Amino acid sequence: MSRVGLEGQVAVVTGAARGVGELLARKLSARGVKVALVGLEEEALKEVSGRLHSDSAYWYADVTDHEAMTRVAREVKERFGKVDIVVANAGVANGGPFAGSDPEAWRRVIEVNLIGSAVTGRAFLPVLTESRGYLLQIASLAAITPAPMMTAYCASKAGVEAYAHSLRAEVGHQGVRVGVGYLSWTDTDMVRGADQDEVMRELRQRLPWPANKTYPLGPAVDRIVAGIERRAPHVYGQRWLRGMQGVRGYLPALIGTVGQREMKRFAPRLQGIRTGLVGAGGAADEEARATHRE
Repeated sequence: MSRVGLEGQVAVVTGAARGVGELLARKLSARGVKVALVGLEEEALKEVSGRLHSDSAYWYADVTDHEAMTRVAREVKERFGKVDIVVANAGVANGGPFAGSDPEAWRRVIEVNLIGSAVTGRAFLPVLTESRGYLLQIASLAAITPAPMMTAYCASKAGVEAYAHSLRAEVGHQGVRVGVGYLSWTDTDMVRGADQDEVMRELRQRLPWPANKTYPLGPAVDRIVAGIERRAPHVYGQRWLRGMQGVRGYLPALIGTVGQREMKRFAPRLQGIRTGLVGAGGAADEEARATHRE
């Protein structure tokens, strides 16, 4: 697959204050990409922007807000003259048994990860069509395989994968390429936040290899950058994830059987699991919504 030179291109990265989004912005910037950062942590976005090597700017916006994201798309185009790349990376997570989950947190995971991605795509498709650009939707191993204690996250990532695949067929004839990025457990604030709960951490450690490991962020983001260069339809943050595509049809039955055994084993310890959003990004999302309500 041929590569597209990144020098001088304009990229939008949502969820850019930390984790995958922040490091991706830095690596793109080092390649000469002008970067528009979007997220809910204004001071953190300002700091990230100030450290980039190339021209950059930041926008405070909730990706689930259609009016706000439409404004951001218009202002990014005015600021940089075009948009070549959009990475829909913003995401949150929660954990714990569905029956005892916080309904607001559960819904918010769906809203940010799925609805927010669609809002992002809708806002930026006009400018991507002008540039014959590339939309990369960040999904997850959770899109490929279901997992107990992760109902909202798995549902959101499976949904966003299907949305992106469907969109690819709609806009390809207009010159817009759409890719889906898959990541396993990667060393980010979200994963570290989930690991703060002893039960969730132990459950994850009991997953079969190689899904039970936490992978370094740098190599995963390097593979995302390479995928952006290729305008790839599939981008794998860890190489072994590619092989999961061939067996994904067998996974629901397997997880259903093994998961029952594990849930029975951990049942006495499930009552104390925190069911809100996890990690620093989750805390920022909750704070932003609380401020908005006031």
